[in-house]
Amino acid sequence: MTQSADATPETGASLPQFPMRRTCPFSEPREYAEMRANDPVSRAALKVNGKPAWLVTRHEHVRQVLGDSRVSSNLKLPGYPHQFHIPEEMLAQVRLMMLNMDAPEHTAQRRMLIPEFTARRIKEMRPRIQEIVDERVDAMLAAGGPVDLVTALALPVPSLVICELLGVPYEDHAQFEQWSAAMMNHDLSPAEYGAAVQALDMYLDKLVTLKEDEPGDDLISRFLEKNRTEQVADHVDVVTMARLMLVGGHETTANMIALGVMALLQHPEQMAALQADPGLLPGAIEELLRVFSISDSGTARVALEDIEVGGVTIRAGEGILALNNAADHDESVFPEPGRLDIHRKEARSHLAFGYGVHQCIGANLARVELETVYGTLLRRIPGLRLAAGQDELRFKDDAMVYGVYELPVTW
Repeated sequence: MTQSADATPETGASLPQFPMRRTCPFSEPREYAEMRANDPVSRAALKVNGKPAWLVTRHEHVRQVLGDSRVSSNLKLPGYPHQFHIPEEMLAQVRLMMLNMDAPEHTAQRRMLIPEFTARRIKEMRPRIQEIVDERVDAMLAAGGPVDLVTALALPVPSLVICELLGVPYEDHAQFEQWSAAMMNHDLSPAEYGAAVQALDMYLDKLVTLKEDEPGDDLISRFLEKNRTEQVADHVDVVTMARLMLVGGHETTANMIALGVMALLQHPEQMAALQADPGLLPGAIEELLRVFSISDSGTARVALEDIEVGGVTIRAGEGILALNNAADHDESVFPEPGRLDIHRKEARSHLAFGYGVHQCIGANLARVELETVYGTLLRRIPGLRLAAGQDELRFKDDAMVYGVYELPVTW
């Protein structure tokens, strides 16, 4: 899929449009495979504004881009491939989250947060995560099927976990989940998007202010305490950090819980193998993360200087989307990439958590949450089954993070 002769850099006319929809939940958009085979570093027009951006679709090239210090995550730079329409006056007022910072600001904030997400720290959280999952499964069993797994389990578990970690009152979850979902929607108007961000920031501003005066045993309070010495962030920076942690900490994991359960129920032989040997679960989780790669375009970048990727020169100031769903379906790395295989040896090479300095800081926590949820369901509800056909399910083709809106199950 090559750029046509009459395509213009300014408007992206005659270019394929991005985002592209998945043909089925387990696959990438069919255009990705065509690009990877014929034009692995190619141009597309962003649906939100028609501006062109480079799409990078091969595993080796996605790793290259995400590991290159000559590309930036700063969404305020000209050429950054925005997937929401953000007016210039609104963009000028945006305070960058850690996700969109470059060194040295990104390095300083990440260094302060890393102790909260080490393997040792997450291991200490495992008993409480198990307790939360058991409580939700108890409620499911008491209610009886059919139930919507999203509202009964997939969303409450990571919401409760991230609330306890951050020190956010869980009784406010319905409100912040609504704001969070709105912020993920590609089709939101600038006014609606801005209103959701502002509402969540106002909520978190009050919470951070409270913790500045009355610290607790939570991540935000510990960050504030370190910051008194390190001074890497001001009050607004802490609010935006809390927003990133709160939204990222439940949106992604909630969607992976639901999609992973759906996948296992649709592959009963692999589900049976996991029930017979729970030791296969860590590898199965890597394969599920690979297959779905739910934050496909969360790795938006802009070139700071001319770089060469796959024999193509990307000029300074041009936007890049290093597509991890495309990379995780690269046939040269993952044979038969559209096939779910919990025994796949190379699954851990996936880029679902990103790569490089911006790789997801919460990956250890997400893995433990997924392992706890899947393992508990396999053990406690062995007769779990879907209560709807795949053609009845509504998938999040309109969202920054892929998932399913509802997942009816019974037993």
